[in-house]
Amino acid sequence: MAGGLFFVLLALDQLVKLLVMTTMTPGESVPVIKGIFHITYVLNPGAAFGMLPHQSWFFILAGAAMIAAFCFYYPRLKRRCGYFHYGCVSLLAGAVGNLIDRIRSGLVVDFFDFRIWPVFNIADIAIVLGVMSMIYAILYKEKEMDE
Repeated sequence: MAGGLFFVLLALDQLVKLLVMTTMTPGESVPVIKGIFHITYVLNPGAAFGMLPHQSWFFILAGAAMIAAFCFYYPRLKRRCGYFHYGCVSLLAGAVGNLIDRIRSGLVVDFFDFRIWPVFNIADIAIVLGVMSMIYAILYKEKEMDE
């Protein structure tokens, strides 16, 4: 099941990015709900919020390290709470999705634009939900398992 989650998140991220790249030009914005939500094609040279721009090698090495750590620790993750286990899988899928972009062009394709927040993508959503799930597991679920 975890492998399925990983591949669904990764495939969805890459397919939508491909759709954006083939149908839009960088900087183009299409309103879905005018003034509130747009699909905007942005090429992000950095991390979240554009931090550390043009540090592609750093992000590629960090992504590779994350994949290696995940593979090393995965047997232990399977024995943890489901929220933690699947949170790690979601985090990894998002990291790999953005890593593919960085390897391909040195830039991450972003497109969800709510006009009050930096533009983001499906991989970013997977990362945030994964981390939230892991935090929830650590704060609440794993304590229940210890009792």
